[in-house]
Amino acid sequence: MTGVYLDYNATAPVRPEAAAAVAEALGAGGNPSSVHAAGRAARARVEAARADVAVLAGVPAPSVVFTSGGSEANALAIDSAVAAGTRRLIVSAIEHPSVLETAQASGAQVELLPVDACGVANLAWLAAQLAAWTPSDGRPFVALMLANNETGVIQPVAEAAALVRAVDGWLHVDAVQAAGKIAVDFKALGADTLSLSAHKLGGPQGTGALAAGTRSKLTRRLHGGGQERGYRAGTENVPGIAGFGAAARLAVADLERMQEQAAWRDAAASALSGAIEVGPSAARLPNTLCVATPGWSSELQVMALDLAGVMISAGSACSSGKVKASHVLAAMGRHDLADCAIRVSGGWAATEADWGRFVAAWTLAHDRHAARRATAA
Repeated sequence: MTGVYLDYNATAPVRPEAAAAVAEALGAGGNPSSVHAAGRAARARVEAARADVAVLAGVPAPSVVFTSGGSEANALAIDSAVAAGTRRLIVSAIEHPSVLETAQASGAQVELLPVDACGVANLAWLAAQLAAWTPSDGRPFVALMLANNETGVIQPVAEAAALVRAVDGWLHVDAVQAAGKIAVDFKALGADTLSLSAHKLGGPQGTGALAAGTRSKLTRRLHGGGQERGYRAGTENVPGIAGFGAAARLAVADLERMQEQAAWRDAAASALSGAIEVGPSAARLPNTLCVATPGWSSELQVMALDLAGVMISAGSACSSGKVKASHVLAAMGRHDLADCAIRVSGGWAATEADWGRFVAAWTLAHDRHAARRATAA
């Protein structure tokens, strides 16, 4: 990859070790459900990776169900809760679209858990909603991500879990962005289900996992086979899973080094004259910076930086190449910034120099934009 890549929250470059694990599994072949030697070797690769992913999530290996990615893992948790009788879903207003849209499509009533101006979930609101829960609503279900993909703001998941468990509810935690950037401990968080994705860690795209505790009751969404303890039919993606395992193992080892990026991020934020940093007073992932510049659209910022050889993203969801206003910033009450925010995110191969080049490119592009506006005025 040429240029400066600071879009790890979208997808991380594949780690060489993960690529090697994928290539080795592709070369070996074998169906992990077969009982012959090649099948047993494939099964061994899957189970070794399951153990590595389990360490990443802080769960026993049998708790891990491999999926096609974080989106499917989120859907498996939500659809399972609805199948188990939940008729109301509480979902934080800043969740990833794979959570929000799955909840909305589930047929259950959906209520949005609000956040404050820093993007942190309002637990007083949650406590009041859970206190008013009725048996006719089924088992309480709450989805609260561990860290937001746009702002990097870390959520009070353990505190929310205490409220949910007090009413025998089900807490689902989307940990896709947090895993590999901060420590993830399933038990300490109080999660009942927790989703992960390989490509955010430097693993291959198209592979994810759902960690499920004993208080959850999963229901298969794909039928036709007994793979993944009967929770997900279909031959396992052995190469992808092997790469996921390698990336997970390395991500755990890199956790301490990842914290170095917080200083690089903070230095960059302080150097961006005219930009508004989002969520600076909240606990955030060390690799993530969200800034907004009134009067300069997200799309134009991304394009200008791309032309300068620096790859970032809009601080909003992108669909078919079209930048949309950020629902996360809107939920924080910053509608005025929702269409002019960008997200800069480092990762396992990012350097301090990369962040410096971003600052230089952004400053030059900002000055040019300001000059054009002045001329037009």
